[in-house]
Amino acid sequence: MGIRYLHTMVRVKDLEKSMAFYRLLGLKEVRRHESEQGRFTLVFMAPPGQEDCPVELTYNWDGDNGLPSDSRHFGHLAYEVDDIYALCAHLQKHGVLINRPPRDGRMAFVRSPDNVSVELLQRGAAKASAEPWASMASVGSW
Repeated sequence: MGIRYLHTMVRVKDLEKSMAFYRLLGLKEVRRHESEQGRFTLVFMAPPGQEDCPVELTYNWDGDNGLPSDSRHFGHLAYEVDDIYALCAHLQKHGVLINRPPRDGRMAFVRSPDNVSVELLQRGAAKASAEPWASMASVGSW
């Protein structure tokens, strides 16, 4: 009996705003399904070349009052990145709060517009500690 990873699903309140956040991470839309009958849109986004590992953004056209204000029960998405400092700077430049800065040159956490926690991990060895990250305090929760 085999098993294969398919995707991770997160519900979103504003599809365009959420897609913009995941594009900042480097993900691209790989497929989309819209259901008139179900009144929802599913957008699958993945890193280039990794289309078999998408995050599914589920948008309910009539709103989603059940969407929790704090998605901690979900856990987090995790992505390995080539340069954690460069990506954090890019996200910050575009208004994304770095909740847990990469003080150790290895790990950071941010949150999507829908409060989904996203872990960023430096590929390979940790980078040498560097400012402004080394002295930056954590903000909020992740």
